[in-house]
Amino acid sequence: MITPRHDSVRVEGELGDWQAITIKFSGKVIPRARTEVFKGSMFAAYPGDIAFSKIDARNGAVGLIPDSISKAVVTAEYPVFTPKSDKLRPAYLNHLLRADHFKVALQRKATGTSGRKRVTPEGFLSLEVPVPSLDEQDVLVGTYDDALIRAAQLEQEADAIEHAAWQAFETTLGVAAPIALPDWPVFVARFKDVERWSYESILKTSTSGPEHTSPWPLARLGNLIADLENGWSPKCNDHPARGGKWGVLKLGAVSFGTFDELENKELPTRLQPRTEYEVQPGDVLISRANVTRYVGACVYVESTRTKLMLCDKIFRVRFLHDGMLLPRFLAETMKLQLVREQIESRLTGTSPTMKNISKPSLLDLQFPLPDAHVQEQLVTDLYSARTSAVSRRIEATTLRQSSWTTFESTLFTVSVPAE
Repeated sequence: MITPRHDSVRVEGELGDWQAITIKFSGKVIPRARTEVFKGSMFAAYPGDIAFSKIDARNGAVGLIPDSISKAVVTAEYPVFTPKSDKLRPAYLNHLLRADHFKVALQRKATGTSGRKRVTPEGFLSLEVPVPSLDEQDVLVGTYDDALIRAAQLEQEADAIEHAAWQAFETTLGVAAPIALPDWPVFVARFKDVERWSYESILKTSTSGPEHTSPWPLARLGNLIADLENGWSPKCNDHPARGGKWGVLKLGAVSFGTFDELENKELPTRLQPRTEYEVQPGDVLISRANVTRYVGACVYVESTRTKLMLCDKIFRVRFLHDGMLLPRFLAETMKLQLVREQIESRLTGTSPTMKNISKPSLLDLQFPLPDAHVQEQLVTDLYSARTSAVSRRIEATTLRQSSWTTFESTLFTVSVPAE
């Protein structure tokens, strides 16, 4: 089904039109980033050829040369083979190399001492693989690729649903999206009106309008809540809390838009927990320190395991009884560009990897505040859209997994033909 290729290439110094390659454990073949001078005999490989690393083939380093690398060159450590065009489709072969059955069979071909096991060209050629007819290969690959296309469409739909829902949220609040900067603008700005002399500053001055055109009044966070409290950061164990033990949240618990209870460190048994800092469902948490884009990250805690405490770099919002601000609405509002700009303009700290925002700065944040029933409807619409998007992403993941399982199970019920 395949034949060895031994096209020798003599290299002295620069490679010229040739590209040295490396093969990832995923099977992806990419150009090698090397600056040293090549010398001696090397070997050619072309799009559609198979190459593998003798030392790493058992880990998955076997793949097809892509069309994007027209002239690959390898050392003797990377045997090259050419598939027979009347027996194998490149797309079918590419999938075959990723199949678990193939990987297991390839691992069994590795010989040598522990830690230095290699797959020889002879061992690779001795592998038995299912090879249906070309028409059957086309059907198998086509069915699987159709499933991948549908999965990608589902994920695009999920992204579009979330994007549209967020745009509706912003539009209802009257917060305009930022103006995109044109590549080659024509604009006029008076020098005295520009804060600093730069392309971005002049363009911002020339194109900016009112910060928002909301039908709702701007409200200050400090006037809507009772307080912001932060927790406690003792020296903890390096692993998450286990076996019902107490843990202290890490910044990662709030950094990415949803609460992640697994982002915690176990409290040593010698220390007594401070139960007043235990996180509860319904809490709104805000990070006060992190890299710039994550300072002020805010989450609503839908649910959580017990015995998790706030760290001192995370604030918990204390809401007023019968207050005008709904917790879920605040968690969403903190993501608005209008609010993010306020946060990032008030950061302190000289380290690029750890910026801070003070409690007074957070309390001084301003944002549009609709009536409570409008807040509730806005959040309901957002949550509904996200649920729909999650459903599509789950469907996409299931489709990929099931179609691959079907492909592989069908593949290895095919008998191996005699040469």
